[in-house]
Amino acid sequence: QVQLVESGGGLVQAGGSLRLSCAASGLPFSSYAMGWFRQAPGKEREFVAGISRSGGSINYADSVKGRFTISRVKAKNTVSLQMNSLNPEDTAVYYCAASPTFYSGISYRRAGEYNYWGQGTQVTVSS
Repeated sequence: QVQLVESGGGLVQAGGSLRLSCAASGLPFSSYAMGWFRQAPGKEREFVAGISRSGGSINYADSVKGRFTISRVKAKNTVSLQMNSLNPEDTAVYYCAASPTFYSGISYRRAGEYNYWGQGTQVTVSS
């Protein structure tokens, strides 16, 4: 059974940092591109960051570029999202997602490319 379990969310003041982690199990981690999405109240789920199987291709949403960093550790079957310079607009539930792909060097931005999703972790940024 595939499981993606997010952790690291919480309440932080504007300008602060958080590091989210996603632990994957039940799938061959190295065969999956990984991504982070978020959904704020009353809004659609949106792409945040994606990383290829190899880790060599990374994409970010324009709204987080330069502030967020996605990474993956093959040996631990984890993908992380380091979030710096947080602002209230970053408040959302953050979801980890996995995309099975033949291509090791491609990362994905569309939610439809991802087959598996975690339950989400809440990030709240106070002003």
